[in-house]
Amino acid sequence: MNMFSAETIQSLIEQATTMISIHGLNILIALGIFFIGRMVANKLSALARALMLKAKVDDTLRAFLRNIIYYALLSAVTIMALGQAGLNITSFLAVLGAAGLAVGLALKDSLSNFAAGVMLILLKFFKRGDWVTVAGESGTVHTVNIFNTLLTTADNRAVIVPNSAILAGTIVNYTANETRRVDLVMGIGYDDDLLKAKELLMKIITEDPRVLPEPAPVVAVLELADSSVNFVVRPWVKTSDYWPVYFGLTEKVKLIFDQEGISIPYPQQDVHLYPVEK
Repeated sequence: MNMFSAETIQSLIEQATTMISIHGLNILIALGIFFIGRMVANKLSALARALMLKAKVDDTLRAFLRNIIYYALLSAVTIMALGQAGLNITSFLAVLGAAGLAVGLALKDSLSNFAAGVMLILLKFFKRGDWVTVAGESGTVHTVNIFNTLLTTADNRAVIVPNSAILAGTIVNYTANETRRVDLVMGIGYDDDLLKAKELLMKIITEDPRVLPEPAPVVAVLELADSSVNFVVRPWVKTSDYWPVYFGLTEKVKLIFDQEGISIPYPQQDVHLYPVEK
């Protein structure tokens, strides 16, 4: 005895065909939404990149924001396609939100570095090639990344500093301005001619072509120290000439003072011996 009559089988086939037709159409529409949406996301992200390029946004931030825009749009398109295909996206979004929260808590330090990186790039406290001191480290800025900044030290070491540590501390940019003041302290003996030494110091710095006439250089008595009379010598130079002038003036002052018989004292003590009668 047959379990199903011909009419029952025919009815089941018709129902299955109807369901396949309905869901198959939805799946085709969902695929269309996905592929068209992906093209639109790609076009919009490329447009955003072009606008940021025109606005001269930093290269690192431009590439990162373009990717963020693209994947955010692609995520929205994917959710729309899944909904059209008949899936329950409410539960999917709830699971996705919980997973996002868990990932966010696990990567809170990385997210802090990311936020700091965006701020550093937008506010432009420094740029590639600047000599800076950040988070206790000094060096030339090699790369400002989203999560960290790479410095190259004077002895060619690579130092990677987290961006959150940079933004949380003091930032010193030595090459931000076109000019800098060289601060030198030169000492002479108490028995030397003070006015002659002052005149020689002024002559040495004014004859150096790298020293700027404005602001005018300063030579003045700084203090009467224990073993010397100290002068402060403050010429202004281009930032690129700072260290050459610093080293050059120090050497030249020593040579000229030796020629002119002006001593550069060093700490010393006088020991007095007294005879003791027995």
